[in-house]
Amino acid sequence: MNRVELGKLGERLALEYLQSKGYKTLTLNYRVSRLGEIDIIVSREDKICFIEVKTRTGNTFGTPAEAVTWKKQNTIRKIAQCFLKSHGATNNMVQFDVIEVIVTKNGCLKSINHLQEAF
Repeated sequence: MNRVELGKLGERLALEYLQSKGYKTLTLNYRVSRLGEIDIIVSREDKICFIEVKTRTGNTFGTPAEAVTWKKQNTIRKIAQCFLKSHGATNNMVQFDVIEVIVTKNGCLKSINHLQEAF
């Protein structure tokens, strides 16, 4: 499984997890040119949650959440502002989460860790 396939698998597993917890999907892979993308945007109650998914087959290079650097966090915040403006949702409560997905080398789920209000 290559890096792109691993990432897509993790995003699918994270979305299934969120839906099982009652989150409503707003959009997937929301992209703003020249900035980047947010993996998953969901809502729950009156809050919009911007989710970065990090998928790994182990912790050789640290935890998945450690890959969400300060620079990546700032990029996600900027993209979130664009989403909120374009959807007339600038008065909504927001939350930035990270979901760590650990799978085996053949793609079987080992664990999902949802870090709410990660940054």
